[in-house]
Amino acid sequence: MERTEHHASFGGRQEVWQHASRSTGTPMKLGVYLPPAALKGEACPVLYWLSGLTCTEQNFITKAGAQQFAAEHGLILIAPDTSPRGDDVPNDPAYDLGQGAGFYVNATQAPWATNFRMEEYVVHELPEVVAALLQQQGVKTSGRQGIFGHSMGGHGALTLALRHPGAYQSVSAFAPIVAPSAVPWGQKVFTAYLGEDRTQWLAHDTVALIPGAKERLPILVDQGADDEFLSQLQPELLKAACEQVGHPFTLNMRPGYDHSYYFIASFMGEHMAHHAAALKAAG
Repeated sequence: MERTEHHASFGGRQEVWQHASRSTGTPMKLGVYLPPAALKGEACPVLYWLSGLTCTEQNFITKAGAQQFAAEHGLILIAPDTSPRGDDVPNDPAYDLGQGAGFYVNATQAPWATNFRMEEYVVHELPEVVAALLQQQGVKTSGRQGIFGHSMGGHGALTLALRHPGAYQSVSAFAPIVAPSAVPWGQKVFTAYLGEDRTQWLAHDTVALIPGAKERLPILVDQGADDEFLSQLQPELLKAACEQVGHPFTLNMRPGYDHSYYFIASFMGEHMAHHAAALKAAG
């Protein structure tokens, strides 16, 4: 592991690390924010952020304004890249497929299957990497972790929490793609990564996963009412699915807000408080 950036921030430290990933077969970068409490030796929960299409680890750590709230609540923040990258990694000219568009699934179709294994990376490898990195710095964790994200990353946060019960103790999303099987973004990517069998797609579709969820982890979603991609997001479908089975769900429709990080930063404090309450509760 190689540290490529470190900056003082709200009494803590924002870092960027790079490591060789066994899941993707490529170097992967991740942002790591260590709050003051962690630097003082307190055991802190870990909160993972998954970014959206075209993003890297940089978008969140420079635009979301999350560090001040992580410092306040004593949360370690981890923000990985959105896909494998490199000259030898498959890609596509469009922004919504290939590098920058991992969609947090394990691809099964050529040429994507070798490198595009983002579910394996986020759920299994990344916690191991983070544990080793923190141990190297003498930083302790509480053993509890949460996950949240934006757009494609919101899809990732919700589906990974639902697909891996017990792995996360809190979940939330900003403008998530909640029914990728039913919208162009998801249909394009799922066809490429998972193949033509649409029954395989439903295993990575939040609306489809809700009825059979093995735990009812409360979901918080914020959505800009003036989001230019609202037709691809359709939060009302998730609301209806949760109401049908009694899954705890809060949807905040935010008038005037779009899909940008201006929207995310405006409500980041509420999401961080949501995670802090769950992650600091008795295990």
